[in-house]
Parts: sequence; structure tokens; C-alpha cells
Amino acid sequence: MMRFACLAGLAVALIVSSCNRDDTITTDSPPRILLDDPSGVYTVKTGRELEIAPRYEYAGYASFCWTQEGRVIGTEPTLLYRAGSVGTAFVRIEVTASGGTACEELRIETVELEIPVVSLPEAGRECTIAAGSELRLSPAVARTSIPTRYVWSVDGREVSDECNYTFRSDETGTFRLRFTASNDDGETSVETSVKVCAPDELPFSWSFAATEYRMAAGRTIRLTPLDIARTQGVVFTWTQEGAVLQQGAEPALCFASSEQGIHRVVVTASGGEGESSFTVSQELTVEVCAPEGTYRRPCTAASSAVAARVYEYLPAPGQFVNENYSAGTMAEACAWAERQLAKPNAFVSLGAFGGRIVVGFDHSVGCTGGYDLAIGGNSFATSSEPGIVYVMQDENGDGLPNDTWYELKGSEYGKSSTWQEYAVTYYRPTAPGMGVAWRDNRGGSGTVDYLNFHTQDTYYPAWVDSESYTLRGTRLEARNYFDGQDWINPPYEWGYADNFSSVDRPDDDPNVEAAANVNRFRIADAVRFDGRPAQLRYVDFVMVQTGVQAESGNLGESSTEVCDFRDCNCQE
Repeated sequence: MMRFACLAGLAVALIVSSCNRDDTITTDSPPRILLDDPSGVYTVKTGRELEIAPRYEYAGYASFCWTQEGRVIGTEPTLLYRAGSVGTAFVRIEVTASGGTACEELRIETVELEIPVVSLPEAGRECTIAAGSELRLSPAVARTSIPTRYVWSVDGREVSDECNYTFRSDETGTFRLRFTASNDDGETSVETSVKVCAPDELPFSWSFAATEYRMAAGRTIRLTPLDIARTQGVVFTWTQEGAVLQQGAEPALCFASSEQGIHRVVVTASGGEGESSFTVSQELTVEVCAPEGTYRRPCTAASSAVAARVYEYLPAPGQFVNENYSAGTMAEACAWAERQLAKPNAFVSLGAFGGRIVVGFDHSVGCTGGYDLAIGGNSFATSSEPGIVYVMQDENGDGLPNDTWYELKGSEYGKSSTWQEYAVTYYRPTAPGMGVAWRDNRGGSGTVDYLNFHTQDTYYPAWVDSESYTLRGTRLEARNYFDGQDWINPPYEWGYADNFSSVDRPDDDPNVEAAANVNRFRIADAVRFDGRPAQLRYVDFVMVQTGVQAESGNLGESSTEVCDFRDCNCQE
């Protein structure tokens, strides 16, 4: 923008205004314009009024003219400018007095109103809970440059002025909940309803991680419904070709067979009485494959010690997701991840809890009893973001990771603070620059906060088409804390990727520059669903998942980073 003082006609004014007083020639000074904002740049929001009130010197009996694109918009010393649509406008003020004429040009930026944008997963639908239980509600609200106020109300009665709210009722019935986020620019409200039932009146629901399973002959796997909303009084019946395999309150079935081929198993849940009775069924198929070793691919002189391919890259939302790359499909996301892993000291971020990457080798990685795998991360003394490691054999020989995953047991395995089958559902934000709301299968909720120093519109993976997606796995207890100056993410003892372990890292380098450093893993630590050793002689695929759900202030979410997958015993 060019600001200038206009002195047109000043010479004439000097001559005209000069006079002879006692043989002394005097001259009136030209007017001066002193803008109330010295930068000459003003900002106003759409639909609002902006008062521009300069100060003037030597402007007695002056005339004032405000113009925009040659059109007069004011003739007073002060201009009341009403903003229209978003954009830039240039306004000129011209002051004429006895000493001459002065002018200034100023710029007005009209910007959008910052009305809060709200994303609440439960909005517009009815939630059902048992009397006496809790429902935690955690809306995501886009950050604005002005303070935001929050109000929760239940059936019209205000109950909280916090963003997050936990609803609980010992009485049955349906309650209407309303959340309002407001600031000086406006407000946004969303509503949901909560139906509170007696425990034996809860509607039955369940889910399944898969409906097709594969296993090597002679092995045992667990088939189980997940996220069961009601278990009281429910009977689970497992049948195969009409024959009852198991019946009772236990929902899971341990399936074992040495007979190769496709086995069809049906689980039926039934319960309730009278009008509230129900019966639902789900068919599952289990392919019993050839015995272990049938499809093993030995390491040869031509084999690469480094993982050859990325089969899946599905991060949870996180601050490095969608940043500096574009992927519209899973294939494009995997191709990008492969390119990253091929670069020195380049990382692939898995985002918040459950974010995962699946890689495969061009040979089978053998189990030696010692360290067999090395996975690079960027941990250092105060920054460990542990990733759970899983391994898989190509049991059906099709070259794809569609068989049985086995977790590699780490130091936290089996502790009461470690949760198996933990699941988190992430919801697409409703506007750019918003945190991502999430809800888990244990009644928890929260947001993956958006950090304003990042530039991508959203942390929600661009190649996920659905409005929400669920990630499931083992969750470790978060250890992050703020020490008064910095956020600290302490290490776990051993057994996790991107973890500053004193046990499974190969050296004592403090890694103060957060460069690539590895953790090593034993295939012998692979466990079955019941914690017993899986006794795998080799593996073909490796998966890493972020193992914690935690936020660390200006550091953002805890997210496992990986940079390398290597067979420790393969000589290149």
C-alpha cells in the first residue's frame, strides 16, 4: 500500500494566505493528518462498522472529504465505515484548510466473523446409557482470536460452563442436552438427547473386528464379538453346521482345527423377555490353511534386510497427517510412506492412538530367540511415543497381510493399566483448522487438538472417505506430564517402537537432535490372544500402532514416528 501526503495547491495557498504584518510576512501552516492507526491498515469484520478517527493539526475551518474509488463516502472529520463482503478496500481522506490541502490513503481489510464452529459426534442423535452410568461429551470447537464461552444445559437448565461435560442420571427417561459456544461475533449450538434405561432394558448391540479369519492348521484363535452394549441376561450360542460348540454367558469362542478348508461358524446372542426379547446372529468364516512353514520364504543373498513394501498406512488424526504431501487413496498414501521410509532420517507419523502402518519383507524374517527386528523412531530422553508392534505370518500364501496378527509382548503387557481391544472412533471435523473429536469404547472422549503453527486444513486423513473411522488395538497408560517448563514423555522399559528404552536400543546415544534411532524386537515375544507364547518360527509382515492416547500442550498429540524396518539377521 502506498501512503502519501497530498500537497496539491500548497504553493498557491502559501501565496494567498501570506500577509504583511508590521513589514513581517506570515504564512498559515498546511494541515496535517495523524491517523489513529499509524500503519494505515484497518481490519473490520463483515457486517460490522469501523470508526476511523484521525487527529488533525492546522485544520481550523477545514473541509473533509472521504472517497473510495472516486466516490465520496463522507465529509466529516470521522468516518464510520460499514463493512460488506470479505476483501480489501482503499479509502482516501483529503483535508483542505487555509494553509493548503493534505491527504492520506489507508487500507481496510474486511474479514469473516469468527463465529465458533462446533463438532460434536453425538449431535442430532440419541445416545443410550444405563441408569447410574456416565456419558462424557467432548465437543471440538475451532479456535478463534477472541475468547469463547461455553454453556451446557440439560432440559433447558444450565449445568456447566466448561467445554467438556459428563452427563449422569440415576433416573430413567430421555434428557435433552444442548451445547452452546459463543463469542463477541456470534454463537453456535448443537443438541443431542440421552435415553437413560434400566440395565436390563438396554438395547443389545455388538461389533466384529472381522468376519473372515485365517489360521495355520493346528493353531488356535479367538472369535469374539466386541463392544457389547449389554451382557446382563444374554446367552451366546456358537454353532458349526448346526452343532452347538459352546453356549452360555461367555461371548468368545476359542477355535482350533487341523482340518484344512473353510469352516463356517455362527454366533447367536439372545436375551430379554416379552417385548424386549431379542435374538441376533452373525456368521464368521475361518480358513484353516496349510501348516506353518509351508509358505516360508528363506532369506537369500538377494534378499534385502529392509522392509520392501508398505501395505497399509492408516494414521489416526495427528499434526503431521496431510502435511507437505497429498494422498487421496490408500494406494497413494502407501506410496508416499514407502518414499519416506526410503529416505535417510525421514519419518512417517502414525498420529494419535491406533494409527498404524503395515510393512512386508521380500523374505520371511526368522525367529532366532534374540533380536530379530529393528524399527527406527525419533525418541530421545524426554520424548518417547510408544508404538505397539505386531507380527504376522503369510499363513495362506497369498502374499498379503490378511492372516492372524500376534502382539509382541513389551514391558507393560498384562498390567491392569494396559487395555486390550481398546477402540477409538475419530470424527471428521466440520471446518478447517479444527481439532478432531474422538470417542472410545470405554466411555471416554476428547479431541486431537489442532496446533495453529501447522498449515494443513485438517489432521483427518484425506484418503479416508467416511465421516468417521475406528482404530483398535492395545493401549498403554500415558505417562506424559508438564514439569513447569516443558512437556515430558518418559520412556517405557522395553518392547515398543519410538521409545527411548535403555534395554532394547543398541547404544547409549542421547540423540539430542531427535535423529533416527532404533529399538530391537524378538519374534519370540509374540503372544496369542490369551498371553501364551505364539511360538512363531518366522514372520512376513510387521505392524506398528501408536499405543497411547495423550495430548502434550504445544507439542500436540503423542504420535509414534517410524523411519525404518529391518531384519537384524539378514546380511545385505
